[in-house]
Amino acid sequence: MYQHKQYAWAIFAILLWIGAFVGMAFYLMGGDVPLLVFAAILILCGFLFHGLTVKVDEQGVEWFFGPGIAKKRVHFNDIKSVAVVSNSFRHGIGMRITHDGWVYSANGFAAVALEMHDGTFYRVGSNDADNLAAIINEHIPAQES
Repeated sequence: MYQHKQYAWAIFAILLWIGAFVGMAFYLMGGDVPLLVFAAILILCGFLFHGLTVKVDEQGVEWFFGPGIAKKRVHFNDIKSVAVVSNSFRHGIGMRITHDGWVYSANGFAAVALEMHDGTFYRVGSNDADNLAAIINEHIPAQES
C-alpha cells in the first residue's frame, strides 16, 4: 500500500495574504459579524484544501483534498496507461477540467497522467510522481495485443 500527501503551500500563502488584510480590518474596525464570517470561511477553506492525498491499494488509486473533499477512485482494470508529466501554469492548483483531462493538483508541476480505457484522462499532482507512477504500473494488468 502507498500513501502520500502533498501540502498546498500556494493555497496557504494566498489564504495567509488575504488573512493579513482581514486581521488589519479586524484591528481597525473591530470584530463585526460579516468580518468574522469571512475569517471563518478562510479557515474552513484552509482546512478543506490543505493538501492532496494519493493512496494506492490492492484495488486501485484514490486521491482527495484535505479530509476527503473531491474524492476520486479509479480501479487498476480501468487504467490504460500511466506517465509522469509536468503540468504548466495553465493547469493551476485545485481541481479543474482542461484540454488534458481532469487535473487534481495541490502544489508544484509534477504529476502522474492516467489514461483510462474509456478515454478519460486524469492528472494527479504529486511531488513523488516517479515513485507513484512506478507503483501504479506494477498493478496495471498486462495489455493484450
